Amino acid sequence: MDPLSSVLSLLKPRNTMCGGFDVGGDWSLQFPQHEGIKCYAIASGQCWLSVEGVDEALHLKAGDCFLLPLGRPFRLASDLALPPVDFKSMYVRPLNGSIAVWNGGGDVAGVGGYFGLEGNHASILLGVLPPIVHIKKESDKLTLRWSIERIMQELREPQPGGFLVLQQLALMMLVQALRAHLAEGASGGVGWLFALADKQMSEAIHLMHNEPAHPWTLQELAERVGMSRSSFAQKFKDTVGATPIDYLTRWRMLVAGDRLTYSGEPISAISQSLGYESESAFSTAFKRVMGCSPRQYSRGRNLAAASS
Repeated sequence: MDPLSSVLSLLKPRNTMCGGFDVGGDWSLQFPQHEGIKCYAIASGQCWLSVEGVDEALHLKAGDCFLLPLGRPFRLASDLALPPVDFKSMYVRPLNGSIAVWNGGGDVAGVGGYFGLEGNHASILLGVLPPIVHIKKESDKLTLRWSIERIMQELREPQPGGFLVLQQLALMMLVQALRAHLAEGASGGVGWLFALADKQMSEAIHLMHNEPAHPWTLQELAERVGMSRSSFAQKFKDTVGATPIDYLTRWRMLVAGDRLTYSGEPISAISQSLGYESESAFSTAFKRVMGCSPRQYSRGRNLAAASS
């Protein structure tokens, strides 16, 4: 599994909302702070996007897609000089699985989805994304167009099983947007996502994700990606923001946390499967990375699940 897929699989993005909007005339809608990732695409027309804490507003055109990963309040408007109204005033029925029409519609149409992420691990993705991920390159917009058109069709012509289809289409749009962001120039930042833009760093991360139990060393990783040990170590630290071994340990613990929550396996089996010869060594590493012992983590997750 490639690194982006493995991280998203760990985060288990859940599309809890997918709907459309069709607005006309002059309008300005205010959206509150949110958790997780919001993903929107403009199907037709154009409008403005203003996000709290971001100096410049974005002018969005048909085909543009944007992600809002940091949960900041934002506004969509035909004219940002207009006083905003609460977005809920647009909906006369639940948005999920439907299209909300405002001011008679006809000028700007779009689709949007909300994704909740596995709370304890969400920062591994959200922490490396900017407040707005704006997809505007024509080739990327062309790739996204099929998903956008299919979502609009599902919303306009409801069919049996439509909500499940919408969930999968929205997830596809999210992954395509993240891909496009990576291809458009995620390079220049620091973090595992930016490292995927570099062939050698991406290969090293791929190796560690695919075989977390392997006793990787700096020398072996460097050889596998065709670099000297010192050059590899420095480039990985500069690009990812952590040493290769620290990154490997963190990834192992994130995988362990996921398995403690969902697999029902004993701690001893999980520790061995991730390359630890003793449960005590695994527990020490787990507590250093996750902030509590494996047993405390497992109990806490089980209690949270029981109360939800």
